[in-house]
Amino acid sequence: MGKARGPRRRPGTGPSIRPRIAALPASRIREVADVGMAMDGVIALWFGETDLPTPEFINRAATRALAAGHTFYTDNRGIPELREALADYMGGLYGIDVGVERVTVTASGMNALMLGQQCLIEPGDNVVVVVPLWPNLVETVHIMGGETRPVALTFGEGGWSLDLDRLFDACDDRTRAVMINSPGNPTGWMMSASEQRAVLEFCRRRGLWVVADEVYDRIVYDRPHAPSFLEWAEPDDAVFVVNSFSKSWSMTGWRLGWITAPPALGPVLAKMNEYNIAAPTTFVQHAGVTAVREGEPFVAATVERYRRARDLVCRALGDMARVRLAVPRAAFYAFFAVEGMDDSLAFAKRLLAETGVGLAPGSAFGAHGEGHLRLCFASSPERLAQALDRLAPALS
Repeated sequence: MGKARGPRRRPGTGPSIRPRIAALPASRIREVADVGMAMDGVIALWFGETDLPTPEFINRAATRALAAGHTFYTDNRGIPELREALADYMGGLYGIDVGVERVTVTASGMNALMLGQQCLIEPGDNVVVVVPLWPNLVETVHIMGGETRPVALTFGEGGWSLDLDRLFDACDDRTRAVMINSPGNPTGWMMSASEQRAVLEFCRRRGLWVVADEVYDRIVYDRPHAPSFLEWAEPDDAVFVVNSFSKSWSMTGWRLGWITAPPALGPVLAKMNEYNIAAPTTFVQHAGVTAVREGEPFVAATVERYRRARDLVCRALGDMARVRLAVPRAAFYAFFAVEGMDDSLAFAKRLLAETGVGLAPGSAFGAHGEGHLRLCFASSPERLAQALDRLAPALS
């Protein structure tokens, strides 16, 4: 008896992959950046990262860990020292008791979000998401075979706002979770404590998960930190909070994040880390301990630097006739509408060619971002002033 054969391929075709994966869109931010990286003299403000390198006290901690031989596999959920440091950090920040059994260390905030969807989403489920939104968050749902149901922020005299009734009405019997990024990328919108409590109560009643991306929780300009779902949730609530070392401690390239979730999810996340990465990089985790234990002066100084940058950028953009924007309360982005622009990707490429300034097109953040551009202002005043001088003729 011959061996069973799989389905035949058409002549001339290669091995197939899942259609959903093949159909994943390329990043429109990267599309602009790929052009700009081949040019000279570009002021690149397209990515969401600071121009400040990681502070030396964190670098030294990584060097010490390497010298001490911390280069082996470790616990799937992260080294105990880092999980304890993170539990203490969140407890002090939010004034609550965060048990270490709720904390899982990940290889970046993005990895944490992907782990969450791997745990929660079945094909046919949907996730209600607040948009405009960094596209990677939306695609984590699509990768798992789920659907997203966008609920758009509205723009008015007071800036960006969320209609909670519309959010709740978007949930149906196939909804598995509500996903919220606050403070938000790209808008700088920040959810209020009362809104978070209302969402939490709604999700409790409906048996839904809250997936909260809070990676910008320290980049806030009118208070020490953004409201967090952790402040209102009970330990066993279906709340999955993601954070990262990238933004608060200038550690984008280190790829280190964490999840705070119900204790019962801990063993599951241990397995998921095992199957995805085994565990985050060991010596990087030791540097993370130092970041959270010793990093408050750095966080305070960088937020003040971003505040000055925000004010500079928003004043300059506000003087440009074609621009409409709200001063962001948090994160480090100016997300502004441009009168007469109906194709933000083409416009961003044109700006790059004509001015040498690289911005992210609003359409990179979904259909509700079209008509806008995103400028990351986590840069020096001199660099930002030069960029704004170059942009002024095209936006005035």
